[in-house]
Amino acid sequence: MDWLKASAAEQGRAILAGLISPAEQTEAYIEAASRHPYGGHIYARLTHDRARAESIAAHDRARAGLRRGLLDGVAISWKDNIDSAGIPTEGGSRLLAGRTPEQDAEILSRATLQGLVCLGKTHLTELAFSGLGLNPMTRTPPNSIDPALAPGGSSSGAAVSVALGLAAAAIGSDTGGSIRVPAAWNGLVGFKPTHGALPDAGLLPLCRRFDIAGPIARTVEDCAELFAVLRGAPAPDLGDAANRPLRLMVLDGVPFDAARDAPVAAFEDAVRRLSEANVRITHADLPCVAEAMALAPILFAPEAYGIWRDQIEDAPELMYPAILERFRGGREVGAADYIAGWEKLNRLRADWARLVAGHDAVILPTSPILPPDAQRLLNDADYFATENLLTLRNTRIANLLGLPAISLPTGHPGCGLMMMGQAGQDLALLVAAATAEAALR
Repeated sequence: MDWLKASAAEQGRAILAGLISPAEQTEAYIEAASRHPYGGHIYARLTHDRARAESIAAHDRARAGLRRGLLDGVAISWKDNIDSAGIPTEGGSRLLAGRTPEQDAEILSRATLQGLVCLGKTHLTELAFSGLGLNPMTRTPPNSIDPALAPGGSSSGAAVSVALGLAAAAIGSDTGGSIRVPAAWNGLVGFKPTHGALPDAGLLPLCRRFDIAGPIARTVEDCAELFAVLRGAPAPDLGDAANRPLRLMVLDGVPFDAARDAPVAAFEDAVRRLSEANVRITHADLPCVAEAMALAPILFAPEAYGIWRDQIEDAPELMYPAILERFRGGREVGAADYIAGWEKLNRLRADWARLVAGHDAVILPTSPILPPDAQRLLNDADYFATENLLTLRNTRIANLLGLPAISLPTGHPGCGLMMMGQAGQDLALLVAAATAEAALR
């Protein structure tokens, strides 16, 4: 078995059984990343010394029967907007070159206490503000399906590190789709928890009212176990829903507007397979979704620009023009419009909760497009703008409505099926996703 491409949970069980050593497995990941032709495009930096020390300690605990949990000794990557003590954390931006925090982000600290091994920091879009995953100012990871395609972002290196067997799993962040898009475009599972479900101390902000960290992995089980580690609580029993039929609502309307044929066909095939597995499927087109989406321009960019304005305007030449333009799109929005937008969004969130009550999840294509050609995106600014907006269109629904969401592979390259749960019901969504995952396989 190629243990480098085994799921994180499988590796944890193999460590428990004495089939693999955390120290040897970590060394194998370091060597694989160092030797891979795109290793430097995926990892901003490998944390060799830290990873080796942590893996040796995990090896010793395993031999002594003192493992701290299922994932003790499992090696994962971390997006380079999550602080790591004494190791540069630059957010994919030349504006932050050399920025070195003094302590770990709280979620990294929690993972370390549970025995997980920090392999290194992965490349991302500048300051996490694009869903395409391109970063000509630092490095752009390759798409694992085809290196010529965009990898998805902003957690681009995070997803690709897992897909290419250079990490057992990854931790990314999601503001408008930055975990789920790269997961879908690289054939993985990506889980965005409810905003506020995890501490954000040590997470470089983009939009504090939407930002949330979360896992990218090979299975729902991996995501559930990693989420448990990050929140410092037990993992859910994913067999809880095995004896009752799943109730899913297909969200018609907005998610399919201007959608390309391949993602729609993949989604329809997935829905067919779910139906054949006795999943109850209903359809609805809910007007509150379009109303919420119309608020995006006055909520995301103004907050992002407000947070980063001083650094950006001190040295705008250090930014890729397409990303600079996205940030500056928020500078003309007035405070009254911003506040009114949030007041309306809170009402729409209440409407949504009432309309979808009784369903385990709402489903839709993760992205309405396939991964576009990376070089064309770089050469054509208009194409970059239109494809980026479409890329994040469906995933942004969950962020706006305050929902946990997870992307599952459909079996069609570059195409994911997204499940959105009820706000705060992250564990219930993971249980439902495990049931759907089994049906889709």
